[in-house]
Amino acid sequence: MDQTSIQASGGEAAAADKVKYMPGFGNDFETESLPGALPQGQNSPQKCNYGLYAEQLSGSPFTAPRGTNERSWLYRIRPSVRHTRRFSNASYPLWKTAPCLDEHSLPLGQLRWDPIPAPTEKLNFLEGVRTITTAGDATTQVGMSAHAYIFNEDMVDDYFFNADGELLIVPQLGAIRVFTEMGIMDVEPAEICLVPRGMMFKILTSGEQTTWRGYICENYGAKFTLPERGPIGANCLANPRDFKTPVAAYEDKETPCRVHVKWCGKFYVTEIGHSPLDVVAWHGNYAPFKYDLRTFSPVGAILFDHPDPSIFSVLTAPTEDAGTANVDFVIFPPRWLVAEHTFRPPWYHRNIMSEFMGLIHGQYDAKEEGFVPGGMSLHNMMLPHGPDALAFEKAANVELKPVKLDHTMAFMFETRYPQQLTKYAAELETLQDDYLECWDGLERKFDGTPGIK
Repeated sequence: MDQTSIQASGGEAAAADKVKYMPGFGNDFETESLPGALPQGQNSPQKCNYGLYAEQLSGSPFTAPRGTNERSWLYRIRPSVRHTRRFSNASYPLWKTAPCLDEHSLPLGQLRWDPIPAPTEKLNFLEGVRTITTAGDATTQVGMSAHAYIFNEDMVDDYFFNADGELLIVPQLGAIRVFTEMGIMDVEPAEICLVPRGMMFKILTSGEQTTWRGYICENYGAKFTLPERGPIGANCLANPRDFKTPVAAYEDKETPCRVHVKWCGKFYVTEIGHSPLDVVAWHGNYAPFKYDLRTFSPVGAILFDHPDPSIFSVLTAPTEDAGTANVDFVIFPPRWLVAEHTFRPPWYHRNIMSEFMGLIHGQYDAKEEGFVPGGMSLHNMMLPHGPDALAFEKAANVELKPVKLDHTMAFMFETRYPQQLTKYAAELETLQDDYLECWDGLERKFDGTPGIK
């Protein structure tokens, strides 16, 4: 990457140790890479400083209520109409979009996978996306898709924007640099980032490993926001101050480049002679952000029983039905377990929501074996799931003293819609044929005798 062609806020080269952020969730930000590049007192002057062009990027209808109205004003070297020329068809056959039905003959069931194998060929981020499930319908802006990504090469002259939804990116192996129109985010495992719908970006490698791997939630519906805390009150869970939005940074590059687009499930590409990441200044509330999952402040039972997993919601994308999510992003972080006379792991349950789960590092407390970092599981609506036999026996017989559940980070993409498995996921070589056997040891214990056995 040519660092000298990248300018960040204050005009400094955007070296790894110079990337800066602005704190807060949903704030109205303003930032400039060159002094005086951001107009004051108006959005669209007759002539912008430095010969820049003003344009608005809207993430909501113009007449949306103030609380959900999202837009940003960008001041850029070229208007974005110059960043797309004549499109041609492109193909990324492993990236699927809902509705995606009847692609395979695998019967319904609880499913789990080991990590996707490292590629033998060169792949950039865009080429390395593999869809595992889809739900809803992207053309009606309902539902989501769960993807895994694995790649080993930078997007040097390739750029991408997704008109179908926002992308919540969850690195699992290797830190990445996400260079968006509105700034740069360096994101490592145990952090997440979000790229809004329609925003151009590219992803670069960071670190010395040979493969970068992680997960993506493509949210077709209403954008992710913070869940309501209700009786919890003003603090805990994901606190707004811990969300970081990048300062303005632009790439001034006059070389052949390609802009790739995903629109209603189809891919297109257009060739231009410059970088589209040319926003020198911007202000508004439609912006990318990153978040460190280690700053999540969990709450839980401090006397008995086990609360619903919704207490671990970091972000939620709501629907018109109050309290019913298009998709929730939930984590299971390190925490103390202190409940008395209580089975502490997640209980056995069937759920109207459908759960795609991944493990970033460590061990998940309800699955003592078989669920490994980089792996995935799928428990669709109304299919029973819960602790494996080993976890049950351990939790049912352990001395109930305070225990720190540490060195772990699991997450879940949970949606109200059934998640349809893709052909790729159904035929993936890492699909565990023996997953259901993890519950085989849960034998009958009932003997009709009153009291606890």
